[in-house]
Amino acid sequence: MTTPGRRAPAITGATRLYAVLGDPVTQVKAPGMLNAMFDAHGHPGVLVPVHVDAAGLPAVMAGLRAIRNLDGILVTVPHKADVLRFADHLSATVEVSGTANALRREPDGTWSADNFDGSGFVAGLRAAGHRVSGRTVSIVGAGGAGSAIAVAVLDAGAARVWVSDVDPVRLDRLLRRLDGGWPGRTAGSPAPRLADADVAVNATPLGMRATDPLPLDPSALRAGTVVVDIVMQPPETALLRAARTRGHPVQPGLPMLRHQLDSYRRFFRIGAGPAAEM
Repeated sequence: MTTPGRRAPAITGATRLYAVLGDPVTQVKAPGMLNAMFDAHGHPGVLVPVHVDAAGLPAVMAGLRAIRNLDGILVTVPHKADVLRFADHLSATVEVSGTANALRREPDGTWSADNFDGSGFVAGLRAAGHRVSGRTVSIVGAGGAGSAIAVAVLDAGAARVWVSDVDPVRLDRLLRRLDGGWPGRTAGSPAPRLADADVAVNATPLGMRATDPLPLDPSALRAGTVVVDIVMQPPETALLRAARTRGHPVQPGLPMLRHQLDSYRRFFRIGAGPAAEM
C-alpha cells in the first residue's frame, strides 16, 4: 500500500536498492520517509524492511554486500553494534559510540558506516524548544541509539550525562569511550539516575509492546524534566503518557528520525536540496 497522494516507485532494471535491518522490523518508519525522499529528488531508489535476527545477521549481510545494485543499509535494534564488523570505514561518531545506523557502499566496493541517531535526537529536541547545552541528561540504555545519543548530547554541550544499562560490560565500554572525549562529564549505573535530570531519555526498546514495563519511573523526576522516548511505534508510549499526566514536557521518537533525513540524503549522496523540505 502506498501513502495517499504519493505515487508508488517505478521498479526497473535501473532501480537502486536499500535495506533497513531489524528484529523486529514492523515498527520502522524509515521506508515511508526515505522512499518519499528518493521520489522528491528523482532518485531511482527503493528502501525495504528486512527482518533478521542476530543469528542470521552474518548471512544476510554477506548476501546484501554481494548485491551489486544495493547502495545502502539502515540498521535498527538490535544490530547497531554488530554491523560494525561488516564495515571497512568508520566515522568518528561510530568510533566513539561503538554503533552505526547507516552503511554506504563506496565506488571501490568497500563499505562506510556512520550513525545519525544522536544528531537527529539533538536536532529534534532543539526544534521542539528544548536545549541540552549546560544540562544534565539521563539516558536509559547503552545500546545502539543510546550510545549515539550520549555522544551527540555531549558534543552539543551537555554538562553531565548519566547512562544506565543492565549490561555492565556494555555500559563500562561506552563510559570508557565517552570519558576519552569528554573527561569527567559522564557516569553510569545499572539503574537510572533521575533525581537531577533535566532531560530523561528512554533509549531502549521497552515500550514497543503494551506489556512492557516502564523503562524509568516518572515519579522520580523533578518538575519540568523533559521526557523523551525514542520508540517509534506506538507514537505515544506508556512512558510518555505517564510523564504527560505528571505534567512533564514530552518528546516522541519520530522527530529524531525526521531530523536524520537530510543526513541520510547527504550520506547516500542523493539530490541537492534539504530533505526537510518534504
